[in-house]
Amino acid sequence: MTDRPPVRGAHDKPTLRPARAHFSSGPCAKRPGWSAAALATDSLGRSHRSGLGKARLKLAIDLTRRVLKVPDSHRIGIVPASDTGAFEMAMWTMLGARPAAMLAWESFGEGWVTDAVKQLKLDATVITAPYGELPDLTRVPQDHDVAFTWNGTTSGVRVPNGEWIRDDREGLTLCDATSAVFAQELPWDKLDVVTYSWQKVLGGEGGHGVLILGPRAVERLESYTPPWPLPKIFRLTSAKKADAAGGVAGAKLIEGIFAGETINTPSMLAVEDYIDGLTWAEGIGGLNELYARADANAQALDRWVEATPWVEHLAKDPSTRSNTSVCLSLPGAAPDVPKKIAALLEQEGVAFDIGGYRDAPPGLRVWCGATVDAADVQALGPWIEWAYGVVTS
Repeated sequence: MTDRPPVRGAHDKPTLRPARAHFSSGPCAKRPGWSAAALATDSLGRSHRSGLGKARLKLAIDLTRRVLKVPDSHRIGIVPASDTGAFEMAMWTMLGARPAAMLAWESFGEGWVTDAVKQLKLDATVITAPYGELPDLTRVPQDHDVAFTWNGTTSGVRVPNGEWIRDDREGLTLCDATSAVFAQELPWDKLDVVTYSWQKVLGGEGGHGVLILGPRAVERLESYTPPWPLPKIFRLTSAKKADAAGGVAGAKLIEGIFAGETINTPSMLAVEDYIDGLTWAEGIGGLNELYARADANAQALDRWVEATPWVEHLAKDPSTRSNTSVCLSLPGAAPDVPKKIAALLEQEGVAFDIGGYRDAPPGLRVWCGATVDAADVQALGPWIEWAYGVVTS
């Protein structure tokens, strides 16, 4: 590595430390000023089906609608198994009614492709791109159902907008928005299904997913019965029943799921933590302020990248670069250098969990979502540079 670019101040350990060293991409940092003492606890030890339990779940749903500005036409439900459970629920209950297109440019999208093709046995059109790039979205057939991640958490590449989704599309759009929601604008009129987990963006405790359904998704659920068995936790409609005339009535959406009656037992402590995050978000100015904070964090990191010759963004095109899960590559370094940097900075207590995802190219990943403070991102850059100098000298 004799041709390695010079490192500014390689042996000068920085003195300014991030006040909060939490840069994990999920669960991400708690909100500024978070304390367990701030959480309401009256619902703990109570049934989630009690009046209080259902009221707190319904409050979480109502706050979600207010903060995200979800239209009244869309239903919001809290479901099991994080974003994975929510997106699997959507795929298993809705895909198969018409041809499907699956998009993938990083590991989570690749997972949805695997489930659609190998588990559901769909003859899907698969459109892919390598890490750091976005597929050609003009190739997506508008008469197909399409499933995709809005923000590639493990590649740092996001969809820049929804202009590629036609208003007169025939297929449904199923969007895994888990590291985009609360930080990037989502076109609700173009998205029929949106899923996420609150641990990815608001720093909530894991284990729960959010499923948002537009009218076209509800219509699909009530008019289509998939040919495969559905586990109980995936069932969103009631069983068909004979009507008064002796005919068979259509399936009906289980509306209780979208009013605080969860399919299985939720952690009420996790729900209270989510409520706390939503209340904080609303209190600082809502969605626009969340966008601004994430943008400011990503810009702070980008300034350091631009000034540092040995590091690059994995996402080359700024228009498709994430402002939450920012992925960095070290093109001149040995493959084990990023891991050594992450380990050294964790040992120093200045950066936790910034190693790249296990399936991604070797690199670093820094969470820049709204619960992180820009001053901490600014303080992080010199520490990465110091660690690079230490592990490569």
